[in-house]
Amino acid sequence: MSKQIFGAQMSLRCCGTTAPERTAGPCWQLYVAMTGLVNEWPTFTWPTSTEVPTVDQRQAVLAYLGFTLDEKAEWEWTEHTGPDYHPHPVRVLLLGAAKVRPLAEGTS
Repeated sequence: MSKQIFGAQMSLRCCGTTAPERTAGPCWQLYVAMTGLVNEWPTFTWPTSTEVPTVDQRQAVLAYLGFTLDEKAEWEWTEHTGPDYHPHPVRVLLLGAAKVRPLAEGTS
């Protein structure tokens, strides 16, 4: 059986989000990039806050979505500037990424 590895990404949605539910302000959102339509990817949105979710909170959300960090994987963080089309000044954005695998992998 081949080992399935996916990429989990997490970012602060500075203006809130509309999917899977609308938020009224900034919030952190985690999703697992998979094949298929983006709106079908496993996604979790924390309540409105700019505080970075802890490692334990991220692990709990991954488990809730049916995933866990891959062996020896760690969250990697990058910074980039936000898109020019936002209605506020361009700001630095923080993006977290980690390799994950399905929880059920290797079980019968």
